[in-house]
Amino acid sequence: MGLDQAALEGLRQMILAGGAGQLAVGDLCDDDLAGLAWSGNPAHLRSVAAALQRAVQGLEDYLVARAPGGQAVAKMRVDYTSEADAGVFSQLAVMGPLQGLGIATMLIGVGEQRVRTRGRAFAALGVEDNNPRARRLYERLGYQAAGRQHASWEYEDDGALRLYETTLTILRKRL
Repeated sequence: MGLDQAALEGLRQMILAGGAGQLAVGDLCDDDLAGLAWSGNPAHLRSVAAALQRAVQGLEDYLVARAPGGQAVAKMRVDYTSEADAGVFSQLAVMGPLQGLGIATMLIGVGEQRVRTRGRAFAALGVEDNNPRARRLYERLGYQAAGRQHASWEYEDDGALRLYETTLTILRKRL
């Protein structure tokens, strides 16, 4: 069950008045998948489902920030298998009307704590050049450029699978 416009505006006002810390952060579960259509196309949601299977195996965490009614309003993946000394963040998304309210910052903080608990020295993530707002956030949180990397993933366009290719700037932070 999603949030309608009135509920989203009420949630936005609640966060503006009292901060993003009023949202609960926990682990994403299979029951949440249907409510994540706002975060990407069907191919993306299949990728999230696969990540949840990896989380069950202890290979990663998949975090979610929830509205008071339990609806997912933000999410972030933490992979522990890509780099030996780091937890790698990806698939970070916040519902459009709730962006800019500190929710991503809160999720990243929880993710960093999970990475520390696993005994990893760094958190890392990739950001596309066409997303300067996200890069500013990560740099403000202490992440520094550590290289560039080619990346690709499938997306769905009118029912057809296509391959999206890009170059990411890799950012790392010592925890």
